[in-house]
Amino acid sequence: MKSLKVVFLGTPEFAKTALEAIHQSHHEVVGVVTVADKASGRGQKIHQSPVKIFAEENNLPVFQPEKLRNTEFLEQIRSLNADVFVVVAFRMMPKVLFEMPKIGTFNLHASLLPDYRGAAPINYAVINGEKTTGVTTFFINEKIDEGNILLQEELEILPNENAGSLHDRLMEIGSKLIVTTLDGLAENTIEERPQPQVEHPKNAYKIFKEDTKINWDAPSKSIHQFILGMSPYPAAFTTLKIGEEEKGLKIFNGRFEISEHNKTIGTLEISKNSFKIYTSDGTYEPLELQLEGKKRMTVKDFLNGFRNFDEIKMA
Repeated sequence: MKSLKVVFLGTPEFAKTALEAIHQSHHEVVGVVTVADKASGRGQKIHQSPVKIFAEENNLPVFQPEKLRNTEFLEQIRSLNADVFVVVAFRMMPKVLFEMPKIGTFNLHASLLPDYRGAAPINYAVINGEKTTGVTTFFINEKIDEGNILLQEELEILPNENAGSLHDRLMEIGSKLIVTTLDGLAENTIEERPQPQVEHPKNAYKIFKEDTKINWDAPSKSIHQFILGMSPYPAAFTTLKIGEEEKGLKIFNGRFEISEHNKTIGTLEISKNSFKIYTSDGTYEPLELQLEGKKRMTVKDFLNGFRNFDEIKMA
């Protein structure tokens, strides 16, 4: 089977797994492009991307341009004479870069396009209670996530699955789909096709802090899916008033019950053995949570940290 020369562009763990799969295949990785090292945390320690760490461990050439239009960087990449570029969880690319390779540049997206174009397809598939999702490889063009489809693979979303678990399963099938796509492009056996025209495709916009606040006025099942879709990252939150102090409370998992009640929505029912929040159509019971300034813990450990439950209210 013909071997392709590949330049890989990506940053997080999701991308690292894909790079590893290509490296272990018969295709040749001739260059790796990733984000510049960044200082973060209290000690401003320099952090390298998972993609860079893997590339250096395997003696793959690494490029970390601040700007993708930099002339020197573009010449370095052009000199690699790659057949194809593979992009996984990277940033917007200029046309001068993605049009460089002979075959083209394709991206792996964690949804069945055209649904869930955007930065957070895994989160929104869970939030919206989808039964299935999947991965798509497609040629990049100047519109975000709208290029011609190469291959797709569907995956069932498990009951009560959170975004973290789904991320890991999509990461595995996605890395395999990339190698299958490279094989098909090498042998010219893939027929690219335009994305179907959908009047109202489901979107997966970037999630900001304000988007993660729980709306207790929503139905219980919607709240449950929202919490699962935000877990473990960026994590759904609410705000408690403990005495005179307001503190954020992240909720990672829980269970709900549909029942009629005459309580005010958002009312807490809390004791040594129980923590329930009244919703529009029942109750939600957090099982894993994290109070601001504390570590993640079970609800039992959380409740053990209080003596006076009367001082805990919803802010």
